[in-house]
Amino acid sequence: MKLAAIDIGTNSIHMIIVDVISQRNFEVIEREKAMVKLGAGVFATKRISDRAFKLGLKTIRRYIQLAEQLGVDEIITAATSAIREAKNGEAFINAVVRQTGLSPRIISGNEEARLIFLAVRNSIALEDDTALVLDIGGGSTETVVGNRHRVLFTRSLQLGVLRLLDMFEDSGPVGDEGRSVLESHIQYIAQKTLKQAKAIGFDRVIGTSGTIRTLGEAAHIKAEGDSFQSVNAEVVQLKHIKELAEDLLEMQIVDRAQMDGVGDKRADAIHLGGVLLVKLLEMVKVQEITLCDASLREGMVLDYLERHSQEVEALPSHKNLRYRQAAQLVQKYQSDWHQNHHIASLALQLFEQTKDLHRYGESAQDVLEFAALLHDIGQYISFRKHHKNSRFIIRRSNPRGFTDEEILLIRHLVRYHRKAMPTKKHKKFRRLSKSHRRLIKVLSGILRIAVSLDKTKNQRVAAVNCCISDESIKIEVLGENTLELEIWAAQRERHVLAAALDCTIDIYGKRHPLKIETAS
Repeated sequence: MKLAAIDIGTNSIHMIIVDVISQRNFEVIEREKAMVKLGAGVFATKRISDRAFKLGLKTIRRYIQLAEQLGVDEIITAATSAIREAKNGEAFINAVVRQTGLSPRIISGNEEARLIFLAVRNSIALEDDTALVLDIGGGSTETVVGNRHRVLFTRSLQLGVLRLLDMFEDSGPVGDEGRSVLESHIQYIAQKTLKQAKAIGFDRVIGTSGTIRTLGEAAHIKAEGDSFQSVNAEVVQLKHIKELAEDLLEMQIVDRAQMDGVGDKRADAIHLGGVLLVKLLEMVKVQEITLCDASLREGMVLDYLERHSQEVEALPSHKNLRYRQAAQLVQKYQSDWHQNHHIASLALQLFEQTKDLHRYGESAQDVLEFAALLHDIGQYISFRKHHKNSRFIIRRSNPRGFTDEEILLIRHLVRYHRKAMPTKKHKKFRRLSKSHRRLIKVLSGILRIAVSLDKTKNQRVAAVNCCISDESIKIEVLGENTLELEIWAAQRERHVLAAALDCTIDIYGKRHPLKIETAS
């Protein structure tokens, strides 16, 4: 069996093609990497540039052509931070669907972290060690604590080399003031997560991703004078990475490009990656890092093999049959239970806090919750029409524990969680009773806002606080990080609930992105 895994990353688009030997054993027979930099400028403009958009599509088409020529049986695709956060990220995925027939899965930061750990665990002999794994990407840094038996902790941090680059005016040297603000920013974003990781405990730190491997090898060359034969499992000292980072910060981009082990493709942001890696290692108080040459794409292959080997880990226990049925559908159709559970929580908060306007009770609340848990399972078939595909799957699977009326309403809710609003122009909606039509309008309006509030799929929104009157709803969005994109997405979808309740809706937050100026 041959598999191809395409990782549509913020910095690079990677593909590996493997010959499968057993569930956890495969041979990589082809590797491809293109530094497309979909995320260049995204974290400042919220848009993938036209150049990167076109180059990304061209790269994926070329990868698929190669995979087909090599006779692959299945192509697995996943998209990460840049696609999650760009306002035209969905347009990029739709273009991939139209031009290739593939439907890439946009994965959350936590899911990305989990898949990365699968790859690391399969490449590094952990034995009895518990490891902290760091993966510095273009838009985010994934942190995982785990051992050879299970993952203990995952978090995705809004720290990536292209995200940091967008906070500077250019790619030139960074002075003392800029560096100080940069380190303070890293400290602020990472301190809570790394404190939690330290509380769990770990024996070693392992680094994966191109940025960390580049820094590790360049630091080793600078200190020892020669390069690694194989970077996997090699250990690099923090003091050597620190010395390298100091040099990179003082260099112009052309000089960084000529440094052994760096190259011109990473020269624009590698100095910021150096500061980030050094700061993270200092915060967890370690003196060395083990390098790993496996990453997300290998994790995607391992995850695929686990899901198709009938040796899938048991689902976590759930309080009743309905939750077990929902969890089984989410697993079967490769959705993200944690992410959807978060969306359901936001939807229920909105439902409870607007009760005085819609006046629905517990039965409507149950329908809303399960629609939120199942809203995106249709992505298994196709991203482009996944709202309709989700409705189709629920109708065909007819999960046990629900009444026919509940299934009918859940089907309509998942269909209207995005795209067109409920209207009697649609035959299936027109067939509903008048009371059901109003219920769907209200609940779909709530669900749209809840889904939008997790636009980046990183669960940044912790809670919502609604202030209501007869004519308006003011929704305050609460969270630890910058929530600009989530608020923008929710504002774009508020019209459905506003029309259903005949009121105005204002959605706002309090946090603003931190800006860093370069030293002159």
